[in-house]
Amino acid sequence: MTYIVTDNCIACKYTDCVEVCPVDCFYEGENFLVIHPDECIDCGVCEPECPADAIRPDTEPDMEKWVEFNRKYAEMWPVIVTRKEPLPGAEEMDGKPDKMPLFSEKAGTGG
Repeated sequence: MTYIVTDNCIACKYTDCVEVCPVDCFYEGENFLVIHPDECIDCGVCEPECPADAIRPDTEPDMEKWVEFNRKYAEMWPVIVTRKEPLPGAEEMDGKPDKMPLFSEKAGTGG
């Protein structure tokens, strides 16, 4: 099992989860975070820290696409280990459906 980030993170990008990760497996895009599924040790400490409920175990139905999505961008973006402020408007975007058109492939700054 591994944990991955799903589309509810898009345009929110809460980073509470990165500070508790013992193996630094989070990577930062411009408006999204991902977990490298090959680096995650399945400890689960990040899942309850996500205010947007965007971190899910890969054992839930239909998560294979998200595992590959997380892997792809984790290999392109910089690691993030320090909490940052969420994106402006994160509270309003939290829980909105169909956020994929808002997704940016651009890398974040990491840190």
